[in-house]
Amino acid sequence: MRRLIPTGDAARPVAFAEVPQPLPEPDEVLVKVEAFAPNRGETFLLEHPRPGLLPGKDIAGLVVQAAADGSGPAVGTRVVGHPPQGGWAEYASVPTHSLAVLPDGVDSVRAAALPLAGITALRLLRAAGNPAGRRVLLTGASGGVGHYVTELAVGSGAEVTAVTATPARGERLAELGAQVIHELAAAQGPFDVVLESTGGSALPAALSKLRPGGLLVWFGQASRTPVTLDFFDLLGGPERATIQHFHYAGAPYGPELAALVRLVEQKRLHPEVGRVSDWADTAQTLVDLRERRIRGKAVLTTGGTR
Repeated sequence: MRRLIPTGDAARPVAFAEVPQPLPEPDEVLVKVEAFAPNRGETFLLEHPRPGLLPGKDIAGLVVQAAADGSGPAVGTRVVGHPPQGGWAEYASVPTHSLAVLPDGVDSVRAAALPLAGITALRLLRAAGNPAGRRVLLTGASGGVGHYVTELAVGSGAEVTAVTATPARGERLAELGAQVIHELAAAQGPFDVVLESTGGSALPAALSKLRPGGLLVWFGQASRTPVTLDFFDLLGGPERATIQHFHYAGAPYGPELAALVRLVEQKRLHPEVGRVSDWADTAQTLVDLRERRIRGKAVLTTGGTR
């Protein structure tokens, strides 16, 4: 079968290789991949790929081999999955605890855009607490996570202020009900919760917008710049503020995937897919994703998507 593997070349970070079809573990199904969605964090891993890296964590497709232990869906079932690796391929092994069945009304392209960003959004909002009636500030809001957080939080009754780099990247967030700004200094606090994904100078600036006793959840560092906090600056900021580190990972992912699929089917969640291309275009898509030329998610199709 064909698989995309790292090249170590920043200008063309992956290339096709002919490899054996994967052999699933007893609790895994084999999925014929119809669509996959790279994440910006994966583009960073490809800059200096570790030996044996097989990228790909967000896929949708068709089960062609059921799990030997009897768990999970039967052959012929359409699924969305979040495997640990290896999703950028014609076939991928996926643990049965980390997939969900797709109904007829949810196509493979939208499904592939769900896993990492959608799971992150659900778990992030869970960490932040019930958003209803609360003022939420979201930085780095124009990526896949930002779109899901905004739609879910606004739909739950939150007042969301979303920070994006440009007006164009904030258009859909405004349509979803967020107040969109392009400079953090323009945020009109105080906020009950700050969801911070930029790092660098943005985190202390966002922290200063909290109400006393408020919560900042730090879930990314898209600027790739370390954060510096000054003790004396904090003295002039909100009292008793809490900074909570957040990382989305931790299987099982199946329950969250099933919840995301239900929300899409019920038209309560609308994946923002900024680009759909054949997987022959993966290398260029990865570069564009890394350089923030794509709004929302990018999805690559292997042929035969439904």
